[in-house]
Amino acid sequence: QVQLVESGGGLVQAGGSLKISCAASGRTFSRYRMGWFRQAPGKEREFVAAITWSGGNTYYADSVKGRFTISRDNAKNTVYLQMNSLKAEDTAVYYCAAGQESFGSSPRAESEYDYWGQGTQVTVSS
Repeated sequence: QVQLVESGGGLVQAGGSLKISCAASGRTFSRYRMGWFRQAPGKEREFVAAITWSGGNTYYADSVKGRFTISRDNAKNTVYLQMNSLKAEDTAVYYCAAGQESFGSSPRAESEYDYWGQGTQVTVSS
């Protein structure tokens, strides 16, 4: 069982930066692929970024590639999302998720994640 708690959300101006975190409980954190998803008002939840258990591979949605960076610290049971050059369209509730890695699974699919946090609000003012 893994419990996830996001933090660090807030209000930021367009063009600014924000770093959000997700703290995980449980000693098996390092075995899980971690992902960030977001849901804007009136829209479906969408994939943002993911990182393998070792941190060796990362994946990004095209809309955030080059602006966002996902990282993890397994010693601290924490995954981060550094967001730069923020745009108004980045406004959303951001969720972190944990899932077991398996051969052939897609890190971009919500169905591949077993545990979810409660979300943290990120608002970008234009």
